[in-house]
Amino acid sequence: MKAQPPPRRYPPLVSSTLPSFSTIDCLVLLVYLAAMVVVGAVLSGDQENAERYFLGGHRMPVWAVALSVLATALSAATFVGAPALSFRGDLTYLVMNLGGFLAAILVATLFIPAFYRAGTLTIYGYLRQRYGPVAGVASSLMFILGRLLASGARLFMGGIAFSLILYHEVRTNQLIYAVVIFGGIGTLYTVCGGIRAVIWTDVIQIIVVVGAALMSIYLLLDAIPLTVPQIIEALHDNSTQGHSKIRIIDTSADLSRPFTLWTGLAIVFLNMASYGVDHDLAQRMLTCKTSWRGGLSLIISNVLGIPVVCLFLIIGLLLYVFYSRPDLMGAAAPTDMIANARQVYPQFLLNHLPAGLSGLAMVGLCAAAMSSFDSAVQAMAGSVVADLYLPWRRAKDRATHRQITPSATVRISRWVVAVMGLLLTLFAVTTALLQLNSRTTLIEFALGIMAFAYAGLLGVFLAARLTKRGNSTSVLLALLAGAIAVLIMQPYILPHVTQWLIGKKVELAFAWWMVVGTTLSFLLCIVGRADVNAPYYDVQPRSGGTTDL
Repeated sequence: MKAQPPPRRYPPLVSSTLPSFSTIDCLVLLVYLAAMVVVGAVLSGDQENAERYFLGGHRMPVWAVALSVLATALSAATFVGAPALSFRGDLTYLVMNLGGFLAAILVATLFIPAFYRAGTLTIYGYLRQRYGPVAGVASSLMFILGRLLASGARLFMGGIAFSLILYHEVRTNQLIYAVVIFGGIGTLYTVCGGIRAVIWTDVIQIIVVVGAALMSIYLLLDAIPLTVPQIIEALHDNSTQGHSKIRIIDTSADLSRPFTLWTGLAIVFLNMASYGVDHDLAQRMLTCKTSWRGGLSLIISNVLGIPVVCLFLIIGLLLYVFYSRPDLMGAAAPTDMIANARQVYPQFLLNHLPAGLSGLAMVGLCAAAMSSFDSAVQAMAGSVVADLYLPWRRAKDRATHRQITPSATVRISRWVVAVMGLLLTLFAVTTALLQLNSRTTLIEFALGIMAFAYAGLLGVFLAARLTKRGNSTSVLLALLAGAIAVLIMQPYILPHVTQWLIGKKVELAFAWWMVVGTTLSFLLCIVGRADVNAPYYDVQPRSGGTTDL
């Protein structure tokens, strides 16, 4: 099985245990960050009203929106977290894509057409039309809170690698500095260019991310002194974990395991929420010309996402051979040690790539982190402006017989984007402090934290689309019940609750939190009887344009 290492085609491994980031690497990274700011500045024109700023005037091409959705959905959670998962485990994370594809079809047919018919700046405007202003405001606030938590987790993951670049280690204070730098730059170009800057920078960023992954696989294969069939055989015959590391399907019925076949089906709920009731991704689909094009962009992004996720999982498997199998590496075994699996891929990029290539690879990490940050900031700002500020401002203007101008709305929108960027950066710092003391993996943490807001929102949206029942009171109860249900199912609470109730400790993987929370929220929402005489019940928007404007 062993083989002599072939002549190396790139510089030898760095012997130091500290990451090595050269001047050339720093220049590459700085040029990339500056380019993103320039893109935002170039696209800052033609922002004559809020619809152009937040929805791109419904003129964005399907392929660009699809790549933007893919870039945001992947984020730093995939760039850093997916290799860590396969490094420690196997390929069962791929089952998540099964639920993602099914969810994309459901959202494209059930939600996106309704959002286009509503003609509002945000998807929560649809709930405002269906259940009234209180429901619209409550759902928007729930989204903002959930997005702050979820995107804070993603930004923190990008900060891990950036901290290695700046400080050669990952400590709390260094991680905070790295997160602040990311947040500041991402906010700057998002303020300038609006949703168009988000989409076009995402297109650039996903190309960079995929390029970095392909380059990493090539260099790892070059560094490992085995042929591809020999690597596959070693991974298949892995004895340290009791099963093959190239296992894709886990048929275990244990509900506490995160990536089983049954979890892949349950994850449909989480993905429906992510694509259909979270304005972060839904906003992108509303920038297309028609609802059909918006739904198509979502389906395309999911199809493209499967091979991209595979790339990062393959990287983790190769890193396992590289770092954990000195019996196979022989004289080519690395000298640096892995202190924490969560930073295994960033450590490889910094320690074992030649000058220049290391910078390009880290640019990929920055792209993954910033693609999720900029879109979250834009979506939250859009929700604040359309669902909270404009309704209040119109009521005030009616009392004073004044009217806010489109240019003033854009100016205010830019300020709100800046504030949301600051808030998201602060939440990322808080998330870093929480995750550093958590026993969950990065992927599980990022996905699980979304469920607090998603469970209630998905239950309410499903009630609105599938039934004629519900009112503002039942919506509020449903949103609250969803968050409480997810809280109770946390691993530090549920086992104690079940021990007290049935005398046995029970744990549920994060995917099942959404199933339980959404079902409860849906049932509570439809308990309320709809007020068919209310002026907002099933309002049909005017044709052409956006009803918020």
